[in-house]
Amino acid sequence: MKRYVAVAGTIGAGKTSLVAWLVKRYGLAPFFEPNDDNPYLEDFYRDMKTWAFHSQVFFLSHKLKLHQELLSSNKPAVIDRTIYEDAEIFARSLKNQKHITPRDWAVYDRLYQGIKKTLRPPDVLVALTCSLGATKKRIARRGRAMESDIPDAYLRRLHRLYEDWFDSYDLGPIVRIDTTKLDYVEDLVDLIELQQTLDKALDK
Repeated sequence: MKRYVAVAGTIGAGKTSLVAWLVKRYGLAPFFEPNDDNPYLEDFYRDMKTWAFHSQVFFLSHKLKLHQELLSSNKPAVIDRTIYEDAEIFARSLKNQKHITPRDWAVYDRLYQGIKKTLRPPDVLVALTCSLGATKKRIARRGRAMESDIPDAYLRRLHRLYEDWFDSYDLGPIVRIDTTKLDYVEDLVDLIELQQTLDKALDK
């Protein structure tokens, strides 16, 4: 049984539901990203250009702590969103939008690359993808206030960055699952198909 599983994917791809299922199915200890603890988040949403770098450095440092806790655990574990996504997707998106300056990006990327070298990568990365339409429906269905006004352009940008990252991922085995038409919460056929895929990937 793989000891360290990571679930990656864009907003609304089904990460949280899959992590809950993995915990139940394989007895993995769950680790979740610490969004609510970010002291810069309110400032960031008010003025992205001023606070993007601060916010992303906080996420990077907090995610490093989370990964260290996971790797020191004596139980097989699963993490909902990785430190790699912080840098490769969200910070890079802000840099591309010029919310992070080239000077600040150089500092951030140097820090990220140094951290990346010290961390053991996941035994398997479960990479979730879905269509933009499915993403929007799921965001609307779960009704989170901070997600209600996310522009389509931002979601498309994340989708492209995730696809590029998944295509170039070379840290270990990767299992790609398109969740657009997959309902592993309620549909038994989908659940059986998912279970067969992951049993094989996780050597159960």
